[in-house]
Formats: sequence, structure tokens, C-alpha cells
Amino acid sequence: MGTVVVGYVPKPEGEAALAAGINEAKLRGSKLVVVNSHRGGHEFDGPAARAAEGDLAGIKATLDEAGVEHDIRQLVRGFEPAEDLISIAEANNAELLVIGLRRRSPVGKLILGSNAQRVLLDAPCPVLAVKAQ
Repeated sequence: MGTVVVGYVPKPEGEAALAAGINEAKLRGSKLVVVNSHRGGHEFDGPAARAAEGDLAGIKATLDEAGVEHDIRQLVRGFEPAEDLISIAEANNAELLVIGLRRRSPVGKLILGSNAQRVLLDAPCPVLAVKAQ
């Protein structure tokens, strides 16, 4: 069985990535690994950690309802999200990595977000980049 890895953030782009990941996992008959990566430190204190736990409970309910085999990983290791996604994709021999992109201004379109760019360039497998509606 293959694996589809999804980078999730509790924003519209993360929801779009999760929906696309569920669809891809169903189409491929693959396991879905959802990764929520935080850098840690002062920004990820008690209230932020509790909010993240609530987000993960919602993801689990969505995945259970979708009926796909899944694993949810919340990482607070001090790494950039791109590093976490790439390492998990490598460790799971992922056949696809799904990320969400946010809309950018005309000038911002010249420079893709650094995490998205790193994933697109360094991922060990094909990457599906989706945008939020």
C-alpha cells in the first residue's frame, strides 16, 4: 500500500490540501499521513497547543468519516515545516505529497513561499499543490 502525505495548517489552504489528499488516497488505495508542523518555542505555548489539539481532533473526525486509513502527526521540533514534510515523505516512501498554497499579490507571485518552494524543489516524490477556494 502506498502513502499520500498532506501538509496541514488550520487555514483554508490546509483544508484544501486535506480534501485533495483524501481524494488522492481514495483514488490510489493509499494510506494518508497528515502532518501538522510547528516550530515550537514561545509561539507554541499552552493556548496554541490546545487549539492545535482541537484542530487535530477535527481532522481525525473528517478522516474517520472519509473512511481512509490514516495517521496524523503533529510535530513541534523546531524545524521548518518543509523539512518535516520532506522527511516524513522520505520515511514513508510517499507516492505523493499534497500542500496548499495561498493567494498572493502580483508582486508576491514572483516569489513563492519559502516552505512551498522548498517542498516543490526537494520532495522525493511528485507534489500536488492546491489553492483554497
